[in-house]
Amino acid sequence: MNRRARWEIRAFFLLWLGFLYVRVHDPFSFLLLNTFLGYIPIELSFHLGAHKPRPFWLFWPLVLIWLLFYPNAPYLLTDLFHLSLLQPYAVSGLLKATSHIWIYFTYMMISALGCAFLGFWSLNYVSQSISQRLARGNGIVRLIVVLLLTFLSSVGVYIGRFLRIHTIYLFLNPEQFIRPLLTMWTHNLWIFVLLMTALQLFCYWILHLIMTARTTDDNE
Repeated sequence: MNRRARWEIRAFFLLWLGFLYVRVHDPFSFLLLNTFLGYIPIELSFHLGAHKPRPFWLFWPLVLIWLLFYPNAPYLLTDLFHLSLLQPYAVSGLLKATSHIWIYFTYMMISALGCAFLGFWSLNYVSQSISQRLARGNGIVRLIVVLLLTFLSSVGVYIGRFLRIHTIYLFLNPEQFIRPLLTMWTHNLWIFVLLMTALQLFCYWILHLIMTARTTDDNE
């Protein structure tokens, strides 16, 4: 991604977060914080690459920080369940055409799609950077990295959605969450993680096809 595109993304999220701060109210005030958290891994990925940062000791800590925040990007897809708070169905069983419902639907879709798909781009970029460092860009190594990172991010989404542990809390008071993290490995967790991993890989595959097709077209 070139420098101009990165600054366009930064400008969009700055304006969008300001808009949400003014326009979004309870019970959807969570959207401001979740959008901000979903943007962090995108910004972090801008500072990672096969040759930056150059020092070994700086690259891997940044990758770890990126991984801690990355689940916040696909997490926004699960926020769409909160649209049920608007009671979108009329007594007849049909969707209401009330503008208030569709305004908030638009807000949530912009945040969810923006963070999720740019998050998948960051996954692609970071996995490429890691495989380049570990195995000079070997395709099999890169695939393994993508699968591992996607699986870990699905676990992270589960932690945030069902244990209500935000990434920031892990930095502020990690001791409080050790027991819940150790006892969360249930049948329901594995089902959710497998489904979330499949969903993320599907979206990543679509994005990868688009990026590959664009590269091919540019070379023709």
